[in-house]
Amino acid sequence: MSTATLDSPVTEAPAETFVDRRRGEALATAGSERRQFASSHTDLSPEAAELGRAIDQYKMLHRRRFINYEEMLSVIQELGYSK
Repeated sequence: MSTATLDSPVTEAPAETFVDRRRGEALATAGSERRQFASSHTDLSPEAAELGRAIDQYKMLHRRRFINYEEMLSVIQELGYSK
């Protein structure tokens, strides 16, 4: 509870400055960004693991956390698959 009255204004603590770590030097080199799915391809078939690595690479290159169906289709087509 504040003890300030109308005669004495409330002084707030100085605000901390925001540090945007996404713009740091850690992202200067490709592949340095931490990914939680780095080893999730171990239990997949060779074809599925290849697709997973291609999608991960696409995400890294385009700085996307999630991709839509059009982007996924383009990755699949770049691997040589067609209907």
